[in-house]
Amino acid sequence: MKLFGSRGRNDDGQMTRPTLAQAMALYEAGRYAEAEAVARAMASARSWSREEAPRALGIAAAAMDAQGRYGEALATYDELLPVFEGLFGASYAETLALRSNRARTLTALGRHAECEAECVALARVTARGRGLQMRILAAAARNGLIYALNGQGRHSEAEVLAREVLAAHRLAGRFVLVLRLGLARSLNGQGRHEEALAEAEHADELRRSLPEQECRPESGAVGLALATALLGLGRSTEARALAATAHHACLAAFGPDHRRTAEALALFDRIDGS
Repeated sequence: MKLFGSRGRNDDGQMTRPTLAQAMALYEAGRYAEAEAVARAMASARSWSREEAPRALGIAAAAMDAQGRYGEALATYDELLPVFEGLFGASYAETLALRSNRARTLTALGRHAECEAECVALARVTARGRGLQMRILAAAARNGLIYALNGQGRHSEAEVLAREVLAAHRLAGRFVLVLRLGLARSLNGQGRHEEALAEAEHADELRRSLPEQECRPESGAVGLALATALLGLGRSTEARALAATAHHACLAAFGPDHRRTAEALALFDRIDGS
């Protein structure tokens, strides 16, 4: 496989090396396997500074997570966390972002109580910070907490928190999208499918207004929320079509091992069995 920017030549004919920016660009474009390969190549090169190699491995871990290889991703995060704390400090934004990504992997593994505890701790730390990065990390912590609560069946708590965050914080773009999806999940979990359908439809409108790159991490999520609500309302034909579309979207974006791909397939099978 030819890697974007990997040991190629620049316009002067000199050898070039992969960079963190190139690895991140591949990741944000949804080219997760390539992003992981470039990041690993960076981390293994002896010429990089001591800060760049851990940052590259952080991108590799995020790419593993996006491909559904959660155990490998978590092991990498566990190895990196003390390194980040030593290099940057425990309260530095990059360290907190690594912890946030690790929490997301925990809940993907079904370790929702651990994710909850970590997100509560992250919310406490980021609330004391200043600047855009800290606000983004605070929003990510709240969203992770909503997902962890839903994962434990504590849907009413998740609903309260989602509504609180949506009302109290000036958020835009993908953060509003994921919060609305978390709210829809909590409502579906309580059997309030009409309300869940309305929230999922709002999320769908927002998704259509966002740039593709910004909402790529939520591929298939809106369709899942809509299909779940429609199934709860007895509209199984519509639900089946949306679940199938969501499954195909997840397969294309993340592959067969991703938790959302498995969730879409399980919903599709459930509809067929109903």
